[in-house]
Amino acid sequence: MTSLDITPTPRARRPRPKVVTLSDAAANRVREIMDRAVKPYAGLRVGVKNGGCAGQEYVLEYAEAANALDEVVEDKGVTILVEPKAVLFLVGTVIDYEVSKLSAKFVFRNPNETDACGCGESVTIEPAKPD
Repeated sequence: MTSLDITPTPRARRPRPKVVTLSDAAANRVREIMDRAVKPYAGLRVGVKNGGCAGQEYVLEYAEAANALDEVVEDKGVTILVEPKAVLFLVGTVIDYEVSKLSAKFVFRNPNETDACGCGESVTIEPAKPD
């Protein structure tokens, strides 16, 4: 009986699509905010939390450091740190920045969103399904 040498052949992994991307307006605004921050930040943390009348709310905050399981996305010169529990809810999302006469805000264009409350503060999101 002979011993078989089974050595795995390394192969290049195909690039994974970005979980979230930024519009030009959002990237510009995030860079402006980060440039004026009182201390340096590792990036913009993006997540989803339970709350609001529709069930979930988007979360944006400064990130002092990346957590071990964060999904790190580099887009248009901005580092985005996506919380691990939010990844399936945010796949394919474009974060935009809109300015109107009465407000200026970040807007999530999420293909996984199925409903939103009337005031626009909370949403219902279904996890992305595999292709």
